[in-house]
Amino acid sequence: MLKWPQQLWPAVIVATVGNSLGGAVTVWMGRRIPPAESPRKVELLQRWGPVVLLGTWLPVIGDAFCLAAGWLRWPWRRIWPWLVLGKLARYVVIAGAGLWWLQR
Repeated sequence: MLKWPQQLWPAVIVATVGNSLGGAVTVWMGRRIPPAESPRKVELLQRWGPVVLLGTWLPVIGDAFCLAAGWLRWPWRRIWPWLVLGKLARYVVIAGAGLWWLQR
């Protein structure tokens, strides 16, 4: 049983905001990398555009997506919604898995 069930969604929101800000810092760091010729692996990122930031929920590789978004100089207004949705997905999955575990 959940001790404080009313705190689940506020916790998800706080975690999402904090992790999204961390992702924004990673994007900012990517913008500090000097532009260079894009490797072949980046072609996929360029083809899909900022939508790939939905994958920021994935551990390790999600940070690489943020760094690549900065390096590719994608505009913030296109980055931010996808980045936040990706981070939100992580905590919704974690919260759902936690609830499932507690109710089984």
